[in-house]
Amino acid sequence: MFAPLRGCLAESCFSSLIDLKRRMTPQIHALTDVQSPHVGPSTRIWQFVVILPNARIGAGCNICSHVLIENDVIVGDRVTVKSGVQLWDGLRIEDDVFIGPNVTFTNDPFPRSKQYSGAFAVTTVKAGASIGGGATILPGITIGQGAMVGAGAVVTKSVPDHAVVVGNPARVVRIIGVSHERAGLDPATEGKARDGQDNPLP
Repeated sequence: MFAPLRGCLAESCFSSLIDLKRRMTPQIHALTDVQSPHVGPSTRIWQFVVILPNARIGAGCNICSHVLIENDVIVGDRVTVKSGVQLWDGLRIEDDVFIGPNVTFTNDPFPRSKQYSGAFAVTTVKAGASIGGGATILPGITIGQGAMVGAGAVVTKSVPDHAVVVGNPARVVRIIGVSHERAGLDPATEGKARDGQDNPLP
């Protein structure tokens, strides 16, 4: 009378092991060119993604279709990279970052065809930051922890922690979790300082 129970337990354990293996193994679509062996567990990589050999991708990431990741790139854990994004050499993406569709990163302030700098500028996106679709990030800057870059913004300077920036060039319109007064912003007009001027990035 115990044989069926043992069979059920064995089947349950086997299914659990298969599920655990699936969750611990990167899920890489057949229509990708993933050359890097450094892809963390539970990361999903969708079709038409190219990842070069020295790139490092953390655990639990979601790399959507039509993404290119170059060699000197480090991506942390639980990062989302939406479609149409290129992560160029010199990018450091920390944990829990969201990168919206068609965000444009750059790594050379004075690019010329067939002329290569010895080392590319390092651009860092700190933990928990989000970058809205279509934003442009100039090279060598830092997007602060928990910051929010609005869709279509052109970020020319580093963004403080927890700041919300919008526009071209990007300007601070609020600090998440901080009152307008404490942030030095006029509560009557978001994005304006008390003298009526835009709040540029420092």
